[in-house]
Amino acid sequence: MTPPPLVVLGCPGHRRAALFAAAARAAGLPEPAVLPWSAVLRGRYELPPGAVVRIDSPGEDPEADRLLRGPALGDGYAPTRVEGGPAWYAGLLAALRDLAARPGVRLLGDPGEIGVMFDKRRTHAALTAAGVPVPGALPGGLPSSFEELRDRLRAAGMRRVFLKPAHGSSASGVVALEFGPRGRVQATTSVELTPEGLHNSLAVRRYRSGTEVAELVDRLAPEGLHVEQWVPKSGQDGRAADLRVVVVGGRATHAVVRTSAHPMTNLHLGGARGDLAAARAAAGPAWPDLLATAEAAARCFPRSPMVGVDLLPVSRWQRALVGEVNAFGDLLPNLPGLPEGPTPGLDTYGAQIAHLLARQATPPGPAGSEAPGARGTAVPRGG
Repeated sequence: MTPPPLVVLGCPGHRRAALFAAAARAAGLPEPAVLPWSAVLRGRYELPPGAVVRIDSPGEDPEADRLLRGPALGDGYAPTRVEGGPAWYAGLLAALRDLAARPGVRLLGDPGEIGVMFDKRRTHAALTAAGVPVPGALPGGLPSSFEELRDRLRAAGMRRVFLKPAHGSSASGVVALEFGPRGRVQATTSVELTPEGLHNSLAVRRYRSGTEVAELVDRLAPEGLHVEQWVPKSGQDGRAADLRVVVVGGRATHAVVRTSAHPMTNLHLGGARGDLAAARAAAGPAWPDLLATAEAAARCFPRSPMVGVDLLPVSRWQRALVGEVNAFGDLLPNLPGLPEGPTPGLDTYGAQIAHLLARQATPPGPAGSEAPGARGTAVPRGG
């Protein structure tokens, strides 16, 4: 029986697609076809009959980004702009719903669950309802201004918080905000304030002027700000540290320590991979519990075969809170699988291919079921 064609919805030529294709070839599967996100957003594409589609990130496709966020920004669009998250989110979900409605198409991932993961408020609520430990969130609705935020934080007794645009990723628009004595305030962020808009930067900066901080929050507020308690994380070599844990098929398969001199540990903002062996040693007998926390977060998304869970280690690595759950959190090149996991030695993409092969005999189901693929052709129609 010929297996169905495997297609990657992603960015042609990007390393995400290349690494997944390499894992497929290494497992003896034919090369997956790549369907550009921009083609799906324009509605001009075809899929081979019975296609199994892996949903990957649209973030590396400049045309897709403009299609998703550009209409909201008009002539002020730029790839570095922070704004446009709500439009991006609505466009992403509409495209995935259209894809899921195609007759005979099976998705490796669930559009509804992706929608939850790309809404930080909904993710926090889902994890809380499942009893997964998370940082405390500011109660009530979304703040509409700095003045409102300051007053509500004062009433809640919260002096140090993270502001997260509801639909952001890769730390876009994230602000570490802290209030000191005598009305002092400081915002640490990669956002650059310009007259033309808010722009992402590779440089983390601190705003200490109350006027600038107020302007920053006021201009971010229309994006929808999720406000969480700033948790003092465990450290490594004098730097703040967290863990990205990849969970495939419900099992923790990979983990990487990320460290930084800044509150945000993202590697593109000056963060660096830390020492996983040192983290395991510091956790000691609690290490399996940390991985179990990531797996508990993944269980909130049962139709997503892979998620990346960001753990915030606290109490000297003895326990962890879940900071984020990422639908596309598997881009960790050259990272071997955990020795105690189901796929030791394989990278994150190899682990996912192994999971697909293990489910080869599973009968076809609705969107979100898994199956390995054979060569197919995903052809955009028109320009």
